[in-house]
Amino acid sequence: MSGEKRILTEWLNRESGFFYTVNRTLHEGRTKFQKIELVETDELGNVLLLDDITQVAEKNDWQYHEPMVHIPLLTHEAPERVLVIGGGDGGILREVIRHRTVSQIDIAELDGEVIEFSRKYLPALGGGAFDDPRVTVSVVDGREFVASHPAQYDVVIMDMTDPSGPSRYLYTREFFALVRESLRDERGLFTMHSESAVTRPATFARIRATLQGEFRHVSTAHAFVQMYATLWSFSSSSMSSDPTALSAQEIDRRISDRGLVDLRMIDGATWCAMHVVPPYIRRLDHGDVPTITDAQSDFPDEIR
Repeated sequence: MSGEKRILTEWLNRESGFFYTVNRTLHEGRTKFQKIELVETDELGNVLLLDDITQVAEKNDWQYHEPMVHIPLLTHEAPERVLVIGGGDGGILREVIRHRTVSQIDIAELDGEVIEFSRKYLPALGGGAFDDPRVTVSVVDGREFVASHPAQYDVVIMDMTDPSGPSRYLYTREFFALVRESLRDERGLFTMHSESAVTRPATFARIRATLQGEFRHVSTAHAFVQMYATLWSFSSSSMSSDPTALSAQEIDRRISDRGLVDLRMIDGATWCAMHVVPPYIRRLDHGDVPTITDAQSDFPDEIR
């Protein structure tokens, strides 16, 4: 404690981390799967914690949600059907429904109580997205859902917790193969966060190597995300679509044509900047980087 405030400390790897102060706990409970808590902070606004790990902060969630959503949806020429795996807080959905070409959005969330909690206590984060008529919610394991929906989607977005525990099986080559098969055609894109190349370089490199084993094109954008206190990465994979092939002018045109206004992270200039990868990160792809499989699903720099 610092005075009347709680200090929340979080590890980024086994050697370093970050902290912020919490004014008070607003709501706390347990779901079937995990501890869930909403805390009030000065630095990040209200923050959703799962098992004491920062998931999303109201103050600047757009630093994460905009790249996760608008990179794949703007890359695709006419996205109509979208699958969101995870994303129970509603931030991903909030951004997806802004695209008027989209006619169907499925969300597969294992922990339905996270959706209920977020709708009740974090309504601004989802912005009413769960009530959009295009949205269908399935409380189900994401891998099970993907396996039962082949050739269905133009874009699949995975918004999952870090790859540990049960969620690690959503980071394996076998699962990525199922995602590839769930896309309607070769233009389809799969986007996921791929951890931090700075604080978890081995995990970052293995996720990219595993994606490259299943998709012809894997591009990664990088941006600082304050609620995760590090440089974060967003990897988009496809058999034929490549975000880096689009010019700044084309991105600005698509933003205008889609009626997207008040974006804070994405425009033509930042699109190009986020996809410029520094040499020290590019070097992480060099050498024999192991892929992640169901049989070998551990990451060497897993946070314990």
